[in-house]
Amino acid sequence: MSSNLAQEIEQLIQEDSFDSNPYEVLKQMREEAPIFWSNSMGGWLITKYEDVIRTFKETEDFGNAGRLGKAAEYLPESTRSKLFEFTKHYETIGLLHSDPPEHDRLRGLVMKAFNPAAIKAMHARIQEIVDQILDVASTNSGMEVIRDLAWGLPSTVLADLLDAPPESRELFKNWADTLLAFQGSNKPDEHTLFKTQEALIESKKYLTDLIQQRKKNPGNDLLSSLVLAELEGEKLNHDELLNTCITLLAAGQETTTALIGNMILILGQDPVLLSKIRNDRSLIPQTIEEIVRFESPIPRQPRLIRRDITISGVKMKKGDIAFQMLNSANRDPDIFENPDSLNINRKPNKHLGFGVGAHYCVGAPLSRLEATIVLNSMLDRFSKIELIDKKVVWDTRKRNSRVLKELSVNLG
Repeated sequence: MSSNLAQEIEQLIQEDSFDSNPYEVLKQMREEAPIFWSNSMGGWLITKYEDVIRTFKETEDFGNAGRLGKAAEYLPESTRSKLFEFTKHYETIGLLHSDPPEHDRLRGLVMKAFNPAAIKAMHARIQEIVDQILDVASTNSGMEVIRDLAWGLPSTVLADLLDAPPESRELFKNWADTLLAFQGSNKPDEHTLFKTQEALIESKKYLTDLIQQRKKNPGNDLLSSLVLAELEGEKLNHDELLNTCITLLAAGQETTTALIGNMILILGQDPVLLSKIRNDRSLIPQTIEEIVRFESPIPRQPRLIRRDITISGVKMKKGDIAFQMLNSANRDPDIFENPDSLNINRKPNKHLGFGVGAHYCVGAPLSRLEATIVLNSMLDRFSKIELIDKKVVWDTRKRNSRVLKELSVNLG
């Protein structure tokens, strides 16, 4: 790769437009620099599907443990020393900060709340929440989708899972937005890292209080089951419990918010497709899968390289960060025919929107269920689902999320 090409790509990925509309740049990278070292992002950008698959499956070479804490390493020691709580948190084993076999143990505990029977049991409650939101939307003949529905639904479900007070939803959202803001780059700015540390301290204090309540009066919620695992010993210690709860708080809303918002945007832009689905609801599952491929809710994920390794002729060093560019892999023409076109009949659809292998998203079935109930309910209640503003504005404050800033619709 020539130095001119490297400079060109480096400049392109630093522009705001890369986060709002990255696909032309990613296409160029797949063709000309499929594994690219970015100084500005502090890591390798892996853009081809097969290469990304390898980094998912080879967990002994591409790990989760320790990956996010690397984000502060570029700073001088005098600054890093003030980020002690940040570093300590991301060095602690947790659901998203561990690899097998520790990860298997933690995943097994959390999966109790996300197994098929548990997900099925949530259906009635999710339908109740959606109905309440759409009742208000019906009265107003419209809604702001991101705030009212795409965030309102998963935040309420998360509060239910933790048996937290309804008013905690705003706290959870603010903390989640802050905790996610530094992710997606291995060189986030210093201010963002300190804000993340503040959010960690505040959320841990809140969650510690909840944990103490569950120890005294356990219930049937997910937090109670995790607390019980801590009390039984060796399954989960206190730091691991807090770390895993922080993960649920941060990741438990974002993927579903992105999916629901992107789903309504895409269908609102295509009245013919919307009408087709309205008349044949059996198309909903495959439509959701194609939307996850087309607009990956999580555009990229970092992995920590554990030994010197070569992929597709590119040598990468132990200790480097490799970004799995999921939004690029999901549009790789070697895997997906006409990848830049939405095709709900795409079969097979081996997208990586929820990951694959040991680190496959534990909340994926819940996200799918929430999106399915939302779409069915909106089609049942409204003959008109119309975008108010054709201009699409993405929330680029969180580079690791494909979430709309706002999306207003008329309903009737």
